[in-house]
Amino acid sequence: MDEKTADVAIVGGGPIGLELAVALKRAGINPLQFEAHQIGHTISWFAPQTRFFSSAERIAIAGVPLQTVDQSKPSREEYLTYLRSVVEQFNLEVHVEEPVTRIAREAGRFRIWTCDGEYTANKIVLATGGTARPRMLNIPGEEMAHVSHYFQDPYHYFRRRLLVVGGRNSAVEAAVRCYRGGSFVSLSYRREKLDPGIIKYWLMPEIKSLIDASKIETHFSTVPVAIEHDRVHLRRDDGHTYWVAAGAVLLLTGYEADMTLFKQLGVELTAETEAPEYDAATMETNVPGVYVAGTATGGTQNRFMIFIENCHVHVQRIASALTGAAPPAEPSATAPEKLES
Repeated sequence: MDEKTADVAIVGGGPIGLELAVALKRAGINPLQFEAHQIGHTISWFAPQTRFFSSAERIAIAGVPLQTVDQSKPSREEYLTYLRSVVEQFNLEVHVEEPVTRIAREAGRFRIWTCDGEYTANKIVLATGGTARPRMLNIPGEEMAHVSHYFQDPYHYFRRRLLVVGGRNSAVEAAVRCYRGGSFVSLSYRREKLDPGIIKYWLMPEIKSLIDASKIETHFSTVPVAIEHDRVHLRRDDGHTYWVAAGAVLLLTGYEADMTLFKQLGVELTAETEAPEYDAATMETNVPGVYVAGTATGGTQNRFMIFIENCHVHVQRIASALTGAAPPAEPSATAPEKLES
């Protein structure tokens, strides 16, 4: 087969997509693999030195150990370095910065269109993740330059009045780190309190102490309704609207999966989250020859239950289905650690 044709094509260059590429290569199958951005792109969104909730062994892939400098949970930088090292070790050929724009079945095969050309494959694996784009609030001012849906570095908010919107790990970590970095932080959350069951255990005591000491101003049971250059208008549950001063705004209200390719191929999706229908034994969807792997199996998750660490079995199931090997044993019932940034 030439470089434009393969038996299997993988769309997605995140941890599970890479792990599957290694598994197939070990089985003698050289897949075409596409990544719209760079290896591990969504992890690159994390702020510098953000640490995973999961331990190193649970997010290691392809049997390659993941070591950290201080034997603690991996940081953003350590994990991105690790993923690149896996690509180098197995000499994976990933078409980075080459988004797949369309896939269609033609004459029993799949034709794949990207920004750089056309390809064909007998089987397709969609490992496109569950956090492709921000969940937009669609309020006035959301597009302004001082508003972002990504927390990138506390440095940007030094000596600025910052409003963080959200109440899960991303928002709490941003609030704590920006306060420690010298910004004046307020937090708006639509619920009446933070849920300790979903906040990283090392963050909850910090955010609680800062709130109790009035060092971070909180606005619980509120949602933003409009943003101006120096303030954000919030609405309480009772309908009352007021404003808080903010020269910078972080809207950390979650992210959505991009299920465009699934829809193009005719994969059945659930109504609420757009999670794809698939055979749990093989990960094959209702469309013959189309498989799903990784967090894409959850579509847009409202409460995260699918993480890197409990998706490794997807790789084993797909590899077995494509090679005719014995299917893997069911994973243990041990509750996974959470991996929600």
